[in-house]
Amino acid sequence: MKNLLLFLSFSLLMGCKQEPTPLNVLFIIADDLTATAVSAYENKACQTPNIDKLAAAGVRFTQTYCQYPVCGPSRASFMSGYYPSATTTYGYVSGRKNIGPDRKTWSQLFKENGYYTARVSKIFHMGVPGDIEKGSDGKDDPASWTEKFNSQGPEWLAPGEGELVQGNPDGTLPIKGGNVMTIVKADGDDLVHSDGKTAEKASALIRAHKDEPFFLAVGFVRPHVPFVAPRTYFTPYPFEEVILPPKVEGDWDDIPQRGINYVTSVNGKMNEIQEQKAVAAYYASVTYLDAQVGKVLNTLKEEGLEDNTIVVFTSDHGFHLGEHRFWMKVSLHEESVRVPMIIKVPGKKPAVCHSFTELLDLYPTVAQLAGLEHSENLQGKSLVDVLEDPTKEVRDMAFSVSQGGKTFLLRTKKWAYIQYDEDASSGVELFDMERDPKQYTNLATNPAYEEVVVEFKEKLQQKLAEVRANDLEITY
Repeated sequence: MKNLLLFLSFSLLMGCKQEPTPLNVLFIIADDLTATAVSAYENKACQTPNIDKLAAAGVRFTQTYCQYPVCGPSRASFMSGYYPSATTTYGYVSGRKNIGPDRKTWSQLFKENGYYTARVSKIFHMGVPGDIEKGSDGKDDPASWTEKFNSQGPEWLAPGEGELVQGNPDGTLPIKGGNVMTIVKADGDDLVHSDGKTAEKASALIRAHKDEPFFLAVGFVRPHVPFVAPRTYFTPYPFEEVILPPKVEGDWDDIPQRGINYVTSVNGKMNEIQEQKAVAAYYASVTYLDAQVGKVLNTLKEEGLEDNTIVVFTSDHGFHLGEHRFWMKVSLHEESVRVPMIIKVPGKKPAVCHSFTELLDLYPTVAQLAGLEHSENLQGKSLVDVLEDPTKEVRDMAFSVSQGGKTFLLRTKKWAYIQYDEDASSGVELFDMERDPKQYTNLATNPAYEEVVVEFKEKLQQKLAEVRANDLEITY
């Protein structure tokens, strides 16, 4: 007893204390998931109980925007911590090529600080369905990972009931692969498909590495087209019950030609039944995704790691589901560019945050939470203060680009401003998001809003100068 007291006294004198256990990171990302299809957000038609449960336990961000509504540049941006002008040629390039050799990616920072880092399936860009069918790496970055795992799946070739609802007006064409709205109500269970395999592998990695700090990036490919899921996931969504967005007479008349999205019900030759089937199949794909997210989160809980793991859930960009008769991504309108984002941190209270945030903010936020020093040149903003107090504002607007870096969005509480070309030669759009949140009336050509447009043109030039001041010449 005397020796024990002496030891305790000595320990106190020497300031002896146990080092805190490093926080793990579980980063889960969906592909093409719009915030409007997550039931924790505003649309209750599509059910996502597992994502909703995470949202109820973490901080749900309602105004998060991607930096480019296309997979490759969006992922290169948030994984590197820089706006797309510095990380990609604005196409499907991702991985290391345009980031440069000296910049540490988000996961690479953790890897170089002693973490086991792994990706399962799509984190940097992969072609869907092509790279998923082949089980190939896509545009990956080997320096970012200790290990990497691909999840091969049959995609549109899966046995089942298939239908092509894009470019098939009379329904006589067979299904096909590629970036088109093909639907497959597939035979078999979850593990037939890529996302089922991804959830299984991610769960196995959590169990295998639970005794060491890890950064596990889990990339699901649904609800990206083709809309493929086991048949049972389609049951809750009979297409006849789908309520489509309103069709407004002359909806495209007041926006620039480039404001009309690359896939529409018109050029896709979609009738109303095909539109309903597309939405129902998207919802089925989302619910299948949600089930796989649940499996990974359940494994984390079963292994006793919930109190020691930061969990992040988001998507690379949104997806149009017939709003303005638009489909898919690329557009800078709200449904295409806004994403769900949930961050759950051990010890932090659940909350809802309405501050503008960007996917770019994830890197500095999670690095700070884990106590890792990152480059001061990162262009994202840490959200740690917001996680402490969700009423704080970290940004007064969000910024995104599209169409080869020649189209720009500035989104404030009051306005959504879209400019086509840096000199606005291809037109602008201005929407009052308080009175017209669905963006039906472009006010940019209304003389009463001329001063607002001029102000946003100036703001855009300021933002571009700020973004470009931090380009590839940065060294460490």
